[in-house]
Amino acid sequence: MMRLIEKGLMYGNLFHVNGQAMADRYNRALKHLTGKETTLTDFHVDISGYAPEVGEELEDHLYLNPQGCNRQFILLSTEQKSAPLLEAKFSTSRGILRQFITSNEAQLFALTARDAIAGELVNSVYSVTKPSHLFDIRKIRVEADTTSGVVSDAGKLDSMITEFRSRDDAWWDDVLIADMIKLAHKTGDVTRVPIRLGHTEYEQGNFWTSHFGGLYAFRDVEKPAVISVSDEDLGNLPVGKGGGAIGLHERTKIAKFLEDNDLVEPIVKARGVDAVAILRQKLDFIIVDVAATMEADLNRLRRQDLRSLARRYSELLPVEFHTLAKLLRWAEGGGAWPRISSNDPAYFYTLRSKPHADRDLVNMLLAELSMLDVRQLFICHKELFYSRYRTWPDQKKAFVADFLAREYQVDKAGAREALFGSGDASMEEPPQAEPRDVVDIVGPWGAVRRTR
Repeated sequence: MMRLIEKGLMYGNLFHVNGQAMADRYNRALKHLTGKETTLTDFHVDISGYAPEVGEELEDHLYLNPQGCNRQFILLSTEQKSAPLLEAKFSTSRGILRQFITSNEAQLFALTARDAIAGELVNSVYSVTKPSHLFDIRKIRVEADTTSGVVSDAGKLDSMITEFRSRDDAWWDDVLIADMIKLAHKTGDVTRVPIRLGHTEYEQGNFWTSHFGGLYAFRDVEKPAVISVSDEDLGNLPVGKGGGAIGLHERTKIAKFLEDNDLVEPIVKARGVDAVAILRQKLDFIIVDVAATMEADLNRLRRQDLRSLARRYSELLPVEFHTLAKLLRWAEGGGAWPRISSNDPAYFYTLRSKPHADRDLVNMLLAELSMLDVRQLFICHKELFYSRYRTWPDQKKAFVADFLAREYQVDKAGAREALFGSGDASMEEPPQAEPRDVVDIVGPWGAVRRTR
């Protein structure tokens, strides 16, 4: 995996924790949430504050995600909003964290200037022991505060101020006044600069989860369904016709579900798409997959070299290759229209999601149904990509890593728009924004007054 890390294709865009002071802040939050601490002073965290290095040290990569259903998080900086979410159990978690940080950026910027923030994505389910428990999760509430409890104290002070203003005898209540002064030393003047985190409730509609071997739950569409990656018996589910899940191998049922809900479109008919270039690249990936198993030399391949490999291993090329080749000939204007049914292994290679709210989720599903297209797999389903990558011959690992670094990494947004259409920024972590001036974020007086 070092090849991917070196090329920025794995653990990229993480927030760097460097130095004793910042590590101490992290430890205070970590102990507050888990009772554990790290001895490290140099590590990298994702949007939730999870650090692979700390996970290795603690021998627990779910140290911030117990039971895999109530994600805890540590914020050291609002810059974490641009980081990926590692060890994700739900496809919705990163989006919720990013929205929370963005919606409360000014407040969080000021609070993290002095302390770490510890929080949790809370739902009504505390453990997922049955598949049906997943469908009890409808709303996610974000609870967050500094390790010293500034947000909570600000809420208490605000209530005290309201009481003080509404009571006629409040001027003679020495205890109330003393408590207000004590809290104000911690929070500053909350009447001028309120400390309040808003936008803390989020809906979880359609989602993917890694639980029970992997599930795609589409419950907010016209004809709901659950698509199961594993062959595990999931029992009766409160989604879909008859309450049963569709297996990933039931291709015709999946195709009908996608069509009935108008979720996908053929690549060759999509607007603003160079279908010929996309199909050629899919064919190239299939050729490389076969050639790598035959230990062919894959260094610095040109288009001519790939054609040569296709001829050499023509008898070994799978059905997907031959079907996509027919579609490519039609797209280039030199062949008949091929009839491709859902039973054809190439069927899902020919589709992409239509523009809608669940575009990322549908493209993620399509990537899992067309895993020889390594570029789409990397963009849409990174965890599965990394899992598959570990099983590949070294020749294929080198080719794919070089291709992604050369053709995708240099222009992520452009590549995503070319493949999936405009408006797909959520598929990939955005580049780090330039640091904003403090005055632009919190105003000339600051969001939290310092005590003398």
